[in-house]
Amino acid sequence: MYLAGSLSSLKQEGALYGVSQTEPALTWKGSLSVHKEDPVVKNQFLQQLDRLGDELNPNSRAFQGEERAAAVPGAERALNLSQSSYRLEDSVGVWSDYLRVHLHPKTISVIQQYNHSSTSDRFEAFGFGEKLIRDPLFLDDFEDRLHFYIEECDYLQGFHILCDLQDSFAGLSTKVVELLNDEYGGKGIFTCGFSPASYTDTSPVKEVHRLLNSFMGIVQLSSRSSIFCPMSLNRHALGRKRPSPVNFPHVIYDASLSYHSSAVLATALETLTIPYRLHSGGISLSQLTDALNPAGRKVISASASVPFPIRDTDTIPDVLCRQQAAMLWTGLTPCGDFQESQCFAQSVVIRGVSNERQISNLAPGVRGPSVLHSCPTGEDVLSTFLHSYFPTALSAVHLAQTPCSVAPPYPQFFSPSLNKQGQLLGGGLSSTCAVQSIPVMSTLQSSPVLHSVLHSLYREVSGLNLRKFSAFLSAGTELDDFLEVREELNTLAQCYKMHFDMDESGDDSDGE
Repeated sequence: MYLAGSLSSLKQEGALYGVSQTEPALTWKGSLSVHKEDPVVKNQFLQQLDRLGDELNPNSRAFQGEERAAAVPGAERALNLSQSSYRLEDSVGVWSDYLRVHLHPKTISVIQQYNHSSTSDRFEAFGFGEKLIRDPLFLDDFEDRLHFYIEECDYLQGFHILCDLQDSFAGLSTKVVELLNDEYGGKGIFTCGFSPASYTDTSPVKEVHRLLNSFMGIVQLSSRSSIFCPMSLNRHALGRKRPSPVNFPHVIYDASLSYHSSAVLATALETLTIPYRLHSGGISLSQLTDALNPAGRKVISASASVPFPIRDTDTIPDVLCRQQAAMLWTGLTPCGDFQESQCFAQSVVIRGVSNERQISNLAPGVRGPSVLHSCPTGEDVLSTFLHSYFPTALSAVHLAQTPCSVAPPYPQFFSPSLNKQGQLLGGGLSSTCAVQSIPVMSTLQSSPVLHSVLHSLYREVSGLNLRKFSAFLSAGTELDDFLEVREELNTLAQCYKMHFDMDESGDDSDGE
């Protein structure tokens, strides 16, 4: 779902089947004055894709007669153009500016009641999203699109929901998840709530609105989902502290560009969902969510190593022996300054490492530098490593040989110390070639650190006088509902508490 005006040059109905919207019938007999808005100018990347589509389309002139032989080689060259030639950092405004695939006409649902670029009547309070689902026109359209895709499924595992956490989409997503539970009870629902890595508007009122939307979203989305994972490249995205972007050892990204931050998050997301998306995963979405939410701990954290720091001559045991657990991955869940040291359950995925490099390449009879070098399979290597750091945790591991493709329009923000396959070059060498694929490691964890994160959020929300923020209340959120959700947050935080001798009673306040 997207706000009106957020599609840029992308048509709402897409271009996959040449579907066009029907023009309304005109009944006015008088003179007409037609005003047309200039079409959005596509950037170089999208223009190149359009030309490529014409060259590969059998019905286009470029594919006819003698031009056919020259068209296909040109198309291959178009796909292999260097990413740097596009300069997408300077021409990307919204996600559709670097969309490479065609979308089905049923995919995009536009919320016409709110405009993406409006400076007034903003879609920025939790209650606006809750009220939207009660609009019969919106609800009918949403259910029509949902049922279309459900009927296409051979086997429905569940739902994976991605939503903005700091605006009205948090409220809308809460109602959507509630609807899915009512209609498809028993199916797994994995919800991810995203927050920006940086903000253009840092006024105190906006900061409070983002805080309140995050707080309401975390509590209500986690209670209705099988598991809920807040994700951001900003360590302090859930509070009002100054943004603090996370760092990756071999990625040089600009946190102010959603084009960059979304690429990192999408890479991690694609990797951590591999176990239930592939036949080789051997696990369903419901099984994964059940394993990660013991004792009502439905909020989980995500981390990733982008790229996985393997040298061109390394094996996985070599990398794990060289690195410590805290250094292997970077947190993608806003945990502030809190550091994780334990976990209750976790799912860990490594992709992009061939079978022969998943285990030690030492000759038979040669003793390796660690027990990891004696493990017979890559899964055993990873399980043994995780057990040494998290001995009491339930760990599910999965290894996939297919790397993550970073072909255009993926940003080329990698360190020169990586080769084309995203592997580290030894001896301080530098590469001048564009990175084409990378190995990635990702984790989902149910961790005690979430007690500190959620309780810190509870304390910050408790210090607010909600009556001073009438815009949030006028959107439809009642004060009693706010106080009830706040106490649910406190209860949720206690699920992750391991040391019950801590006195936190002095942290509570009415917040009225």
